[in-house]
Amino acid sequence: MFFLLQTVSDSTTVTTGASQSLLDTLIAGGWPMIILAFLLVLAIYIAIERYLTIRKANADSEEFMKQVRKYVLAGNIEAAKGLCESTNDPFARMIHKGITRLGSASLKDIEASIENVGKLEVYRMERRLSLLATVAGAAPMVGFLGTVLGMIQAFNAIVQGGGNVNPTQLADGISQAMITTASGLVVGILAYLAYNTLVAMVNKVVFKLELTSTDFIDLLQEPASA
Repeated sequence: MFFLLQTVSDSTTVTTGASQSLLDTLIAGGWPMIILAFLLVLAIYIAIERYLTIRKANADSEEFMKQVRKYVLAGNIEAAKGLCESTNDPFARMIHKGITRLGSASLKDIEASIENVGKLEVYRMERRLSLLATVAGAAPMVGFLGTVLGMIQAFNAIVQGGGNVNPTQLADGISQAMITTASGLVVGILAYLAYNTLVAMVNKVVFKLELTSTDFIDLLQEPASA
């Protein structure tokens, strides 16, 4: 029993020591680490918030358009309008704009109004993505700034030592340089991967919006050609 307790105690001590060592290492990076920590939190927030928003926007448009087609072909415009109003996604808002203009605008004007709504929906999905791209580019630069500051500190230690360099002072500067460089690259890579993933998701929704718009315009021409 004593052996088990001693083993658990040793394991806890090693884990605590490792955590403290990591924290001390990050603190050794100096004030640039505060900026990098802020950029990391900002990137995580934007990535999660945009992911949830875009995933919600990427709804099943095929089933929605089947219902719209059935109502429009049956001449039940009010039912089609009600379906759009009760469906909270970009496809419904785009088609709703076209349906509200039926009978009061030409087919070309209806198509233009649908495209405008589609552009607005794309803008809403792309909000803050430019900020995420900025984080991806700025984080490595902040890391490199910390690198320069660390090397300056190391060179100052050499100059002040007058040839008798204190290894501890020299190591502090080099340590700061390496820590900030690595941290900046990690934050930048994570933000870059998140940005490209979200852009790919937006492009998928844009393709579906264009397809839905084309289907609706074709639908409006079907009764006339029948």
